Amino acid sequence: MAKKIKITWLGKPEAHDYPAALSYLSLLHDEKTARRLVDRLKMAAISEFKAKDIFRTSGLSLLGIGNSHVNVDWKKIKTGSGVSPLLLVRNEANGRVVIADGYHRLCAVYSFDEDAVIPCKIV
Repeated sequence: MAKKIKITWLGKPEAHDYPAALSYLSLLHDEKTARRLVDRLKMAAISEFKAKDIFRTSGLSLLGIGNSHVNVDWKKIKTGSGVSPLLLVRNEANGRVVIADGYHRLCAVYSFDEDAVIPCKIV
């Protein structure tokens, strides 16, 4: 049996994760709503969810390490560099979770362990 890689997580999202989340959420919501969601994400506590459950509730497809962004995160994990928690928004209207920031990190983590527990901020 192959040894599982220990994923090193940062204690909080990096500063650039929030503008990235705002950019993405601005495609789904008006500017005021997107900003309000990001402000709530900044204040949210860290929660933990399994990689496979985040994928199931997001409805997104898995990207492989052939994707350049996933590959960057895959290398961070492989070398033991810290990986930033995900930023998630619940869309209760359709029963899905929106990955406001961290989709590529999620794909990289999943390539190592679909049962990996991922720290997230969720609103």
